[in-house]
Amino acid sequence: MATTERHRTFSHIVGFDDCPFPRGHRGDVAIVGTVFSGLRLEGVLSGRVRRDGVNSTRELIRLAGGSCFAGHLQLVLLQGIALAGFNVVDVPHLHAELGLPVLVVARRAPRREAMRRALLERIPGGSRKWALVERLGEMEPLAGVYVQRVGLSEAEAVAVIRATTPHGKIPEPLRVAHLIAGGVATGESRGRT
Repeated sequence: MATTERHRTFSHIVGFDDCPFPRGHRGDVAIVGTVFSGLRLEGVLSGRVRRDGVNSTRELIRLAGGSCFAGHLQLVLLQGIALAGFNVVDVPHLHAELGLPVLVVARRAPRREAMRRALLERIPGGSRKWALVERLGEMEPLAGVYVQRVGLSEAEAVAVIRATTPHGKIPEPLRVAHLIAGGVATGESRGRT
């Protein structure tokens, strides 16, 4: 008798992206979180993280864990491992603190060597940040995008991406967070997620 492996489904998801900012900007950068139930937008979260700083993990925990949506959330989606330049998220710590799986999604594989050089040569605290990047491992191609995942299986990650991506390649919570972030920061949204 064949057995079928059971996979969790994730219907309540929060996706985070940062607002665009000028190249020379220093200081805080706004971030946007969109809370979805299936493909329906349920709410929007917003916060701030320091450009190239160290507070992204703490701010994501505050926003997701302290919101009125916290009791229903089942998954966190991130548009890349860093916000506001090189404010690198400690994804395993985010997972542990929230008790939620975390899926990092990117349209293309990052240029790891360029990221390593930038962190180690130009960013204060860059060696600690590079250690966070290395700890999470390489991004893996999955369902037409590149991902890093903590707390969910490959099959669950594929199912989430397929269930939340009605248009293009990027899951709807990240696509909408990107659009809102662009509109808030520049007056109109544009560009691809």
